[in-house]
Amino acid sequence: MNSLPVPAFTLHGEAHIDAETRQQMAQVMSLPVAVAGALMPDAHIGYGLPIGGVLATENSVIPYAVGVDIACRMCLSVFPTPPHILGQKPEQFKKALLTQTLFGAGKEYHRHERHDHAILDDPDWQATWLLRKLHTTAAAQLGTSGSGNHFVEWGALTVDEDEALPGLKAGAYLALLSHSGSRGVGFRIAQYYSELAQKIHPELEAAVERLAWLALDDDSGQEYWLSMQLAGRFAAACHEVIHRRLAQAIGFKPVVMIENHHNFAWREVIDGREVIVHRKGATPAGAGVIGIIPGSMGDAGYVVRGRGQAAALHSAAHGAGRRMSRKEALASITRTQRDQYLKAREITLMGGELDEAPQAYKPIAEVMAAQAHLVTVIGQFMPRMVRMDGR
Repeated sequence: MNSLPVPAFTLHGEAHIDAETRQQMAQVMSLPVAVAGALMPDAHIGYGLPIGGVLATENSVIPYAVGVDIACRMCLSVFPTPPHILGQKPEQFKKALLTQTLFGAGKEYHRHERHDHAILDDPDWQATWLLRKLHTTAAAQLGTSGSGNHFVEWGALTVDEDEALPGLKAGAYLALLSHSGSRGVGFRIAQYYSELAQKIHPELEAAVERLAWLALDDDSGQEYWLSMQLAGRFAAACHEVIHRRLAQAIGFKPVVMIENHHNFAWREVIDGREVIVHRKGATPAGAGVIGIIPGSMGDAGYVVRGRGQAAALHSAAHGAGRRMSRKEALASITRTQRDQYLKAREITLMGGELDEAPQAYKPIAEVMAAQAHLVTVIGQFMPRMVRMDGR
C-alpha cells in the first residue's frame, strides 16, 4: 500500500456521518492513487467507497468508485401549469405513471414496445466487444427504471426566485422527477472493468481490493472511460424517453428540464492539478451548477445551485442518505407506519418496498441544513404520486 503520507479527507455535515463510514473513507485514502477526498452529509457505508463519498485520483479511474449503476442520475421536468391539477385529475396522472413506466432489475420492453432514440446509433457501441454485445440490452431497456430507490414521481415544484431556473418566475408548478441510471449496460461495464482492475492490482489489501484502478494512459483505462461516458449518455436517454412519454400522456410540454449524474467520474482541476473526481452518490456542486437533491418517497427534494467549495471537491449530498440498512428497515418498519407517514403528507405510492420507507432515511431537512455552505436552495419539490418497483 501507499508508503507516502495518506491524504486527508474533509467531512461536511460531520454530525450526520458515523464512525464506520469515516473509517471506510480513511481506508480509501490509503490507495496510492488517492489525491483528495470528502464525505457529504448523506454519507453512509458502501461497497468500496462510501455512498456520499467523493474521491480524487491521479491519472486513474476506479470502476467500483463510480459504482455498478454508472451515471445514476436525476431528471426534472417543469410544466407551465399549477400543481393543483394533480388533485383535479388524479386518475389521469396515476394511469400515466402506471402505463408509461417499467421498473425492475433486468426488466425489458418487448420488441414491439421498444423506443427509438439517437443514442442507439451512437458509434461508440462499436468501440469494444463488450459494448457491441451490450447494444442489444440498451435497445431493450431504453426508457426503463431500476429497482431499490429508483422512482418516477409527479409533484409540486416551488421556485423561490424569478429566473432561478431560466425562464421561470417564482411560484408553484407541476413537475415530474425521475431517478435511475444506465440499467444493465452500466452494471455489465462496471462488473467487467472492476474484475479486470482487481486482476491488474492483486497486491491490494482486502479492505480496498474492490477499489483497484485503471491507468488512463493504458488501453484498459481508456476503454472504461469511453464505456462510462457512453453509459452516461444512455442513462440520460432513458430519462428523456420516460419524460417524453409521460408528457405526451398528460398533454403538456415541459418549459424547463434539468438533470445531473451522481455516480460518475469527471476530469477536473484541483489546485492547478488535473485529477479524476469520482462521485459515488454525490451531486456535482461547482459554482453556479444547478443540481437536484431528492428526499425519500415521503419527503421534499431540492433544486440547488452549487457554491463551488473546493474543500468538498465541488460536491454535495445526492439525497438524504440511509440511516438504516435495508435489512434493518425491513425488520423495524411496518407497512402501517410507512403508509401513515405518506397519508399524513397526502402522497400516493405505487410500488415501493419497506426498505425504501421514509423512516429508513436521514431527515432531509437536516442534511440540507448541514450543507448550506455547499449549495444554495432555489426550489423545493414535494412528491404527490410516486411510482417505484414492487407492487
